[in-house]
Amino acid sequence: MSAPSGLWATKSIDQLREHAAADHGLKRTLTALDLVMLGIGAIIGTGIFVLTGRAAAANAGPGVALSFVVAGVASTFAGLCYAEMASMIPVAGSAYTYSYATMGELVAWIIGWDLILEYLVSAAAVSVGWSGYVVAFLHDTFNVDLPGTWASAPVTWETDHFAATGAYLNVPAVLIVLAVTALLVRGVKESARINTVIVFVKVLVVLLFIAFAARFVRTENWHPFVPPNEGTFGRYGVSGVLQGATMVFFAYIGFDAVSTAAQETRNPQKDLPKGILGSLAICTVLYIAVSLILTGVVSYKKLSVPHPIAVGVEATGQRWLATAVEIGAIAGLSSVMLVMLLGQPRIFFSMAHDGLLPPGAAKIHPRFGTPYVTTIVTGVLCAVAGGVLPIEILAELTSIGTLFAFVLVSLGVMILRRRRPDVPRGFKAPGGPYLVPLCGALTSGILMYTATTATIVRLFVWMALGLAVYFFYGRKHSKLRAAAELGP
Repeated sequence: MSAPSGLWATKSIDQLREHAAADHGLKRTLTALDLVMLGIGAIIGTGIFVLTGRAAAANAGPGVALSFVVAGVASTFAGLCYAEMASMIPVAGSAYTYSYATMGELVAWIIGWDLILEYLVSAAAVSVGWSGYVVAFLHDTFNVDLPGTWASAPVTWETDHFAATGAYLNVPAVLIVLAVTALLVRGVKESARINTVIVFVKVLVVLLFIAFAARFVRTENWHPFVPPNEGTFGRYGVSGVLQGATMVFFAYIGFDAVSTAAQETRNPQKDLPKGILGSLAICTVLYIAVSLILTGVVSYKKLSVPHPIAVGVEATGQRWLATAVEIGAIAGLSSVMLVMLLGQPRIFFSMAHDGLLPPGAAKIHPRFGTPYVTTIVTGVLCAVAGGVLPIEILAELTSIGTLFAFVLVSLGVMILRRRRPDVPRGFKAPGGPYLVPLCGALTSGILMYTATTATIVRLFVWMALGLAVYFFYGRKHSKLRAAAELGP
């Protein structure tokens, strides 16, 4: 171990690599293809089915395609940094472990606690969206109407306070989270196989939309491609394209979850970079194509709705395609939940293994080889959140935590390039020691700056709670500190 220094004690990279190679009960079954599919499963979801239309209508017009390019570049910077870190330190824990090796225990705890928020809340938010699509699908296809009191949140957020809606519980959201949790307890390989099937379904649906809706594109809908600014920052023009990029950036969230499966990957040094960058590249191409087709079929002014792809399909008159899109949305959101709920327990697992959380969180199922205790705890908490909270609150909390992780990973790459240039890297971000990491930190930091005040306040409250847990429990039980006190 490296010599610890108080709150800034760092873990030895060499020891982390030995830890990654050791047998901890996690089964190494995932291939590069599995990881690419996990990445696509996490990325393609709410973004492509919802945010495309909203960003076009409110910010960029047809230029939303450029917004996806900008957001894709920003995500690629972060993805390159994640790929390098994952190839150096192929351990479950993602940005938490990377921060522990570069910036110390306190920073690692902060980012680990932050990742708990990201994965848990994002899965809950997606469960609410899944519920909405299922309700609509049952109504449109089978003329079955679920009672609103049992298919929506009991509270909503009105500017600065919660208000009762009259509903009791979002039952479909609760049930899908519990079903995904049961699948993840059963095994990561089984989960990956089902995710692969789901990914093929939703990618097929997206390709069908591109192929069949392209015939109905009216090029006059693309003029002007970037509508002139209306006098307000972000309302069309160049600023609108940039603010649109801020919105659709969150459509890329999820590729970082691939790195949490490092200890269940057969060849993590080579396969993790392929999984991260491959899924990002595929999703970026699909996003740009969908945004171009959508704004060509329907005027961007009509897309400020929760289901813009469905609006585009309706304009084509292809009823069968509308049904396919609904099925694709349901499948897409299911796989997002699966990957988010796969990543969260592995953060808990890594923190517990370091002594920062109770040892029960590091238990591995003797038969299935999964961190079943944390998977169940995560699933229950997520089901409760999805059942009672509105999607607005859940969605806002997701993004800022992700961007925070991106900033720290980018900084970590710069630090390790300087401190440990000797450590073997299965993948190395191009452009010298600072270009890509600096761009990654700056782009993610700028996007964090655009978050609402309420979101920032909630993040600070969550982090304050996390610091209390660290100083009352984690710091006292840290294995790194215990080893330092024993001495060599």
